[in-house]
Amino acid sequence: MEDRGLQGVKPYLEKLTLGVTRLLETSPGVTEVMFVEKEPAERHTIISWEQKNACVLPEDLKNFYLMTDGFRMTWNVKFDDNPVSLGCMTINSISKLNRLSVSPVYTLPSAPTLADLEDSDEEEGNMEQPKRPHLDTRCLIFELDSCAGNGKVCLVYKNTKPVVSPESEIWFLDRALYWHFLTESFTAYYRLMITHLGLPQWQYTFTGYGLSPQAKVRAAPSSETIFLTPRRSCPS
Repeated sequence: MEDRGLQGVKPYLEKLTLGVTRLLETSPGVTEVMFVEKEPAERHTIISWEQKNACVLPEDLKNFYLMTDGFRMTWNVKFDDNPVSLGCMTINSISKLNRLSVSPVYTLPSAPTLADLEDSDEEEGNMEQPKRPHLDTRCLIFELDSCAGNGKVCLVYKNTKPVVSPESEIWFLDRALYWHFLTESFTAYYRLMITHLGLPQWQYTFTGYGLSPQAKVRAAPSSETIFLTPRRSCPS
């Protein structure tokens, strides 16, 4: 694994980032576009993960790991002639595709777990918003991205008796433990991530309350230099 600039990895990178590297490199004010190059995951590593977690990875996510064991790309923008860290696109490696913990939040005896603290209102799914996941044994949930502490992007299996098919969804768990549906597949989520360039807290555009004022302020330099606003749909 090597953290470097874009020289020497362009053919591979162009395919992996759907050409967004060219947009960043040619945008005025954008600096230090960095890509962490990773080797493909070994097939036996994927099989071991599936056996350990008693579920099958979705085919698109499995193919992604066979091409690169995770993904990380960052970029800065000049603001008052100073570089400011702005964009960050991350997909955890398979070794860090860990099940979301429901361990006690506090160290006191009989302390509540995350499953105890999550919103208890039952919500039926519909065509626009599927039934939300649960942090207890009803679902298997794995963390794809910790979002720098601003929430978690998760791979969610709702059938756990046991999971024998790769049917899954991608959801965003915000810091208040509310769930927000993102996409039906990893491929669709990956395109959303690339489309939004890893701007701070971009996942919150898929919540009812949207981006925080702080995130809007941080994203302002990029909108001035790249002329890109967050989208609610992925490119075809």
